[in-house]
Amino acid sequence: MIHYLNSKLIGMAALTFLSVNQQAIAQKVESKQRPNILLILADDMGYSDLGCYGSEIKTPNLDRLADNGVRMTQFYNAARCCPSRASLLTGLYQHQAGVGHMDKDIGTPAYQGYINKTSVTLAEALKVNGYNTYHVGKWHVGEEFENWPIERGFNRAWGPVGGSINYFKPKPRKVIALDNNRWFAPDSGFYMTNAMGDFAISFLDEEVDKPEPFFMYLAFTAPHWPLQALPEDIAKYQGKYMQGFEEIRKQRFERMKKLGVIDRNTKLSPLDQDSPDWDSLSQEEKKRWDLRMAVYAAMLDNMDQNIGRVIVKLEKMDELDNTLIIFLSDNGGCAERINFKERNELSSETGTPESFDSYEYPWANVSNTPFRQYKKWSHEGGVSTPLIAWWNGKIKPQINRTSGHIIDLMPTLIDVAGGAYPKEYNGNAITQEEGISLLPLFEGENMKDTRLLFWEHEGNAAVRDGKWKLVKEYNIDKWELYNIDEDRSELDDLSEKYPKKVQELIAKWNEWSDRVGVRPFKGSYR
Repeated sequence: MIHYLNSKLIGMAALTFLSVNQQAIAQKVESKQRPNILLILADDMGYSDLGCYGSEIKTPNLDRLADNGVRMTQFYNAARCCPSRASLLTGLYQHQAGVGHMDKDIGTPAYQGYINKTSVTLAEALKVNGYNTYHVGKWHVGEEFENWPIERGFNRAWGPVGGSINYFKPKPRKVIALDNNRWFAPDSGFYMTNAMGDFAISFLDEEVDKPEPFFMYLAFTAPHWPLQALPEDIAKYQGKYMQGFEEIRKQRFERMKKLGVIDRNTKLSPLDQDSPDWDSLSQEEKKRWDLRMAVYAAMLDNMDQNIGRVIVKLEKMDELDNTLIIFLSDNGGCAERINFKERNELSSETGTPESFDSYEYPWANVSNTPFRQYKKWSHEGGVSTPLIAWWNGKIKPQINRTSGHIIDLMPTLIDVAGGAYPKEYNGNAITQEEGISLLPLFEGENMKDTRLLFWEHEGNAAVRDGKWKLVKEYNIDKWELYNIDEDRSELDDLSEKYPKKVQELIAKWNEWSDRVGVRPFKGSYR
């Protein structure tokens, strides 16, 4: 049932685009033999936040996909919302796509704040290869109309154009409407995550009896702050976190080892020094911290419920078995301190429409168990993401430890579609993909990946070369070296022991940063 769609919008004719190669599309035959593709992205969700990755949070729908699909344990994002979305959509490092920082123009092509014309999006590339394309959810790679999803290859689109948004009362100017005018939330009964499920289902209704396969990019805002959730979902978790930060981390850590998503020899990083000592807190303080994490858990629970609704819809359409489903997060747990109560702007209890809180360092540290650091950093806590891939009968169920990167999604999905990556689009020469297809891995082949992977965001930088990872923080003039095979939590810095390896990888990173247009960060880009 669609709860939040305006009937006028439901009946609106689909927005269409002229393909760069309509003749090629027309020549596609037996399209439905190729799979549909459902790409699901969570926002600010940590490595250990799903049940199938060790969490106490109930995510049964994603857990079922993981149990019967691929669960990757060393998959990487680009450390933050905009950069990860740019890389996911283009198959390029974010600087190459024009989103080296966030969605504001800071003066160079690599940092223009929106996806450039020398890139193609997944929607553009798949549309050329005969797919119907849909976007539901957060965009965040271009605020101006000319950079919206319907201008970048999507037939239909709905969702927040920018970053954080009130889940109950979103401002119209912040939401991409179906008709590209202002969209207004209903006066009551609206909740953003449910609305995304509704719009995804309504777009799937348009697919009935169409001969072409579809690509849907479903980009939830959950569990990004503000912490806001439905009361019935919060009630499932309130009180469960009164054990404290460290105890919840330890419990997750043990479950992760039993599940096999981390190696038995992995060590648990120390609790972040910015986390208060739980035993020193008053009962009221403990309840406030418990409520924050309960709301966060409720947001993830609700996201999983809506993923379940979309799966049921695919079953009813008899399309589920012919649909590849991929799920991942855009970055690690977010330690940002966002609390408007202290500014006397909002005073309601965490979780309600009038609140605007985050869960801060202690719970972000739990989300990123067992790793160090958070969203924006290039340490494992910032760039590691759970990735689940499910395709009934086509993907071999497995927990896979091969390293992968968000730049790999474009070549993987083009490969799955049996298509070709365009060298030219709308008269522009297109920068060629940086990633590799993971389809052989999904099918059970033993892939040996010998390439180097790179990161940079706000001066936080890293390069991975096999077992070696070189990483630094923007405000510390020192590179750290880790053997990821033996020390995934990055606790034993080997830079002094292997200075030649450090210099070798610094040279590789410098070469890459020059090639993609990295701009030095000195605390800001001003």
